[in-house]
Amino acid sequence: MNQSRKEAPPRTGRTAIRLSCGLRASVFLRHRLIGNALLLIGMAFRMLFGAEASAASLQSLLSSMTQAEVTLAQASPRASRPLRVAYLSTSATMASLWMAKEIGGFAKEGVEVEVLSMASSVAIPALIANEIDAVQVSAAPVITASLRGHDVVFVAGLLNTMIWDFYARPEIKSPEQLKGKLVGTDRPATPVAYGTLVALKKMGLTPKDVQLFPLGSSAQVVAALHSGQIIGGLGAPPASFVLERAGFRSMVNLLDVPYQNVGIVVRRSRMDELGSRLVPLLRSVRAGIDRYYSDKPFAMKVIGKYTKEADADVLDKTYEFYRRAGFRRELVISEPGVQGILDFLSETIPEAKKAAPGQFFDDRFVRQVNSGK
Repeated sequence: MNQSRKEAPPRTGRTAIRLSCGLRASVFLRHRLIGNALLLIGMAFRMLFGAEASAASLQSLLSSMTQAEVTLAQASPRASRPLRVAYLSTSATMASLWMAKEIGGFAKEGVEVEVLSMASSVAIPALIANEIDAVQVSAAPVITASLRGHDVVFVAGLLNTMIWDFYARPEIKSPEQLKGKLVGTDRPATPVAYGTLVALKKMGLTPKDVQLFPLGSSAQVVAALHSGQIIGGLGAPPASFVLERAGFRSMVNLLDVPYQNVGIVVRRSRMDELGSRLVPLLRSVRAGIDRYYSDKPFAMKVIGKYTKEADADVLDKTYEFYRRAGFRRELVISEPGVQGILDFLSETIPEAKKAAPGQFFDDRFVRQVNSGK
């Protein structure tokens, strides 16, 4: 995601490093963090892609996490860092967290939160490495990681609907014409990769029928569609409305597919440690959802800020789309949605056949929020 950068004036004292995924660490800790990243990201890489993952792919993933932008900031010791919560795309699926931040919800709840943007392919590895405390992500990578033995778990569900369409260039009239063509996707076990496979199956195609081209998140796929680099790929509002205006054809809509979209995910082993801050975080997110529904002009402004979309018509359509899709004020996951993902993953991950949706969700903090504690 492109974000404006401001150079900080030179200061004496400790120097901080801002990693490209938004993480900060002192210079003193930098080498230790990178060393830990090599070990933990390698572990997570095997979890996501299996033991046969290539050294080149691992190097590519590590590189994406360690491109550093050096900024200068004065540091002071403090008992604990802010709660680091990452979101993964410029799709308005992430709007509940954006709204919580923009209404000042965290400060009102007395919790210090650092909201970070991060590529979907590094989110779960960063969570496992404790470089972030929580991530707003959909279920496919969470379930995959959990089935591989990692202690990641949903503590809240925020959106329980699949929001993609599969778009193709205007000259493509039928799924048959996609055969042999380049289709944009993301790395395996990411949300876009899962959605792409679901879309192909719904169109009567298999991954072998097309040339899957890993590009990154939905934003990168959409950019490649506009540039002519690929013939088809997923798009979600607001980008999907821009694609339609440009003449791209929706080949299939995935709104009716059972799915667990974004929720808040943490490591199960850190729940006791983080619990006192997760409850106010969830209260803040709920307040953001309430404001989304009660204040359309403000919600549109927030969506525009994070998606970099300025077209009023596109923003209006995006707001209405997610209003209908329904952010979940009750903060629960969709068990049918999780089961649908398990059924799909069982074709390649045997452990998915015996798994139950409930094992991927711990509702202790949602119950505290609902009880007013």
